[in-house]
Amino acid sequence: MSINKQQHTPAPFLERLIFNNRPAVILICTLISLFLFYQAAQVRPSTSFEKMIPLQHPYIKNMMDHRNDLSNLGNTVRIAVEAVDGDIFTKEYMETLRQINDEVFYIAGVDRSGMKSLWSPNVRWTEVTEEGFDGGEVIPQTYDGSAESLEELRNNVLKSGQVGRLVGNNFKSSIIDVPLLESYPDPQDQSRLIKLDYQQFSHELEEKIREKYQAQNPNVKVHIIGFAKKVGDLIDGLIGVVMFFGVAIAITFVLLLWFTHCFKSTLAVVCTTLIAVVWQLGMLNVLGFGLDPYSMLVPFLVFAIGISHGVQKINGIAMASGDAPDALTAARRAFRQLFIPGMVALLSDAVGFITLLLIDIGVIRELAIAASVGVAVIILTNLILLPVTISYIGISQKAVRISREEASKNHPFWRLISNFAHPLVAPISVVVALAALGGGIWYGQNLKIGDLDQGAPELHPDSRYNLDNDFVIRNYSTSSDVLVIMAKTAPEGCSSYKTLSAMDQLMWQMENTEGVQSAVSMVSVSKQVIKGMNEGNLKWETLSRNQDVLNNSIARAEGLYNGNCSLAPVLVFLNDHKAETLERTVAVAKQFAEEHNEDGLEFLLAAGNAGIEAATNEVIASSETTMLIAVYAAVVIMCLLTFRSLAATLCVILPLVLTSVLGNALMAYMGIGVKVATLPVIALGVGIGVDYGIYIYSRMETYLRQGMALQDAYYETLKSTGKAVLFTGVCLAIGVATWIFSAIKFQGDMGLMLTFMFLWNMFGAIWLLPALARFLIKPEKLRQA
Repeated sequence: MSINKQQHTPAPFLERLIFNNRPAVILICTLISLFLFYQAAQVRPSTSFEKMIPLQHPYIKNMMDHRNDLSNLGNTVRIAVEAVDGDIFTKEYMETLRQINDEVFYIAGVDRSGMKSLWSPNVRWTEVTEEGFDGGEVIPQTYDGSAESLEELRNNVLKSGQVGRLVGNNFKSSIIDVPLLESYPDPQDQSRLIKLDYQQFSHELEEKIREKYQAQNPNVKVHIIGFAKKVGDLIDGLIGVVMFFGVAIAITFVLLLWFTHCFKSTLAVVCTTLIAVVWQLGMLNVLGFGLDPYSMLVPFLVFAIGISHGVQKINGIAMASGDAPDALTAARRAFRQLFIPGMVALLSDAVGFITLLLIDIGVIRELAIAASVGVAVIILTNLILLPVTISYIGISQKAVRISREEASKNHPFWRLISNFAHPLVAPISVVVALAALGGGIWYGQNLKIGDLDQGAPELHPDSRYNLDNDFVIRNYSTSSDVLVIMAKTAPEGCSSYKTLSAMDQLMWQMENTEGVQSAVSMVSVSKQVIKGMNEGNLKWETLSRNQDVLNNSIARAEGLYNGNCSLAPVLVFLNDHKAETLERTVAVAKQFAEEHNEDGLEFLLAAGNAGIEAATNEVIASSETTMLIAVYAAVVIMCLLTFRSLAATLCVILPLVLTSVLGNALMAYMGIGVKVATLPVIALGVGIGVDYGIYIYSRMETYLRQGMALQDAYYETLKSTGKAVLFTGVCLAIGVATWIFSAIKFQGDMGLMLTFMFLWNMFGAIWLLPALARFLIKPEKLRQA
């Protein structure tokens, strides 16, 4: 629609409602801002173990149903205390270990009944003597640190079976196993439960354990691993995003000033966008959410999206100011022209976020809610508040003059770019796009679900956590990656020969599976005890068919069956938690369960951190395609409703498809797996990337309806909105590119992928959209309409 026709078109109801009541709009926004600024100040980092896992997955349901029967197999921290010189059998080392054990015991959130270390009374040794079995605590009551006591301790450790588990294979370190409670009674009010604060817990481990005891004893080095420590390190690293956020704001402000040539309009765009960020944070607090390591990234996205739409508004107002008598008229004309494309683009963004709700993982769903709230507030701040603000302060005469000059003069660069719509160039572009699509699909087959590295892939390989994890892997026989298969029977049934024999077969199959280090269960203890009862003869290291013998043999298998002997876990220690390792071991366990499950005996998957990872990978694998179909379907429907044309919708959507395929190929090339941290990128790339195509096509359609040829219409589109589209792509990319330098690896991965997808979506809209329009759009039909 031309400017002249707009001047004589009756103002829509929404435009009249907003601009005829500008003081009320400013007042309402001010009051909302005051309230939400206060709420935003209350937002705190928050996460939990249960939010990170798919609670509705059968594996997790089984684990949660029997969590009270599984000791030390849930949320556990392992503290390895290393003797730098010498071994652990010194008075100084053992005293430091005792002090650390006691210090950890009193940290809030620790499940004290389940703690285990050399100083725990439940860590015992057993041996067979001429008079029968003998045993006791590994550190006896008579221990006094003397040479005789230390020699007795050494012998007890060797007889305890804890070498490679609680004691390092080289005797230079030992471990304290620390199970945690998700919530615990308030010391001041026992009736009230306090939720475990992972960041605070991580800080206490650093200050009270690592820093304190390494300073006290230079011969001691402390290594800490476990879910709680990893999350605490993630939160600490993500707090650094405030610095990146400040850098992004500064760079964006400078570029925006260069783009607009107007300080006050630049300030208006940045301020209204920051208001949107604060509103989003305030709304999160009102809804009862905090900021976890994943939703902490949402303010970046909200800022980037807000700036991109603000750029379109300022560009539209500057163009309208050339013929408008005052700032109010220019703002109203730009609002009338850009509100619907802007609304459709933002709704597309929201759809990309909302589809993440299809994934049954708490942190992803909270990210979806946080981002959807952010998009909703951008509609109010950048589509409504910004033009109202500009209607008061106006745009500088310099900016208006430059805009008018650019609209009237010839642009060699845009003339060159408009050749993408040329009849000879368009077919070449389509062929190149098809070749890129085929190559992307072929290479994208290498994309894996889940983690592709050892340790915590969310952190860099040289992070302290991953170095600590590497120390534990190198010095202990039982890795930190444990898959737990639960043998469920009737009460008192776990000690029957049938059950123990089936568990023995399962352990044999698992130990002969690639990627498995070892397997442990009550069968392991039973065989050792039966051998000991028969003078240590190796030929008796087997299961007895005599029930009394079996009952006696499992009496020492503490922690490997529950109170009424109805559940017995089989612990399978893996080399790593890579996707292929988990797939292979879970497949073997599932096949065994299908073959051996019967009345009175059932093998359930799965607990342990490897079981949780396997369940998460299965949820992501089943949800990825569904989510992608949902986001594309929703964006297609909105484009159809907006443009009322299948051809127009294809012009907007097909470049996004190419970006998605190339994005998958890039992830495969970079060794980035599809997991909780990267899955949102797939939806965001589509939902946010559609903005470019919507703005370009809506403007180009206006010129086509006026009777212009396709290439001329595209040239005029580039003159009026091309610079804004380029700037939008750069702003979106800058908003997330700073993540690449984060101390948190998964944030860097997300930043890299989103930067690629935002820039490539922009390039795809400028390059491929006009080429597709050459084959799909009939200008004469638009003119008739």
